[in-house]
Amino acid sequence: MIRIEQATTKDLDELAILFDKYRVFYKKTSDVDAAKDFLRERMAANESVIFVSFDEANVMTGFTQLYPIFSSTRMKRLWLLNDLFVDADYRGKGFSIALIDKAKDLCKQTGACGLMLETAKSNEIGNNLYPRSGFVMDQEHNFYTWDV
Repeated sequence: MIRIEQATTKDLDELAILFDKYRVFYKKTSDVDAAKDFLRERMAANESVIFVSFDEANVMTGFTQLYPIFSSTRMKRLWLLNDLFVDADYRGKGFSIALIDKAKDLCKQTGACGLMLETAKSNEIGNNLYPRSGFVMDQEHNFYTWDV
């Protein structure tokens, strides 16, 4: 049985550990305390929506973090699915799909026009998961970044 809930500050200790593992997956230095602070700040300022998944034993297995943005051309809210992570011990058991489905529900409930995401080209798991979950890779637009 998979249970998905919106994260609250009571979830911060467990969530910070998963968030730290997520960051390490993307080659960042481990820092659980900073992860916890970052997540607490997002929650306190209502800057993101975080959903967490639990198994039947009430173990937190994964999370997704979404940020609200807007589409000017569609004149609607758009959600950026910025983070999705399931602990390695729980992969392949439906937690990722359940988290994505919850994100889709958030879109519908908020009247948003959709979800967008990006992932590394080397992320084989994500690059197989997202098309199976209904996402379509954009072939028509260039994606640019600028870093300070």
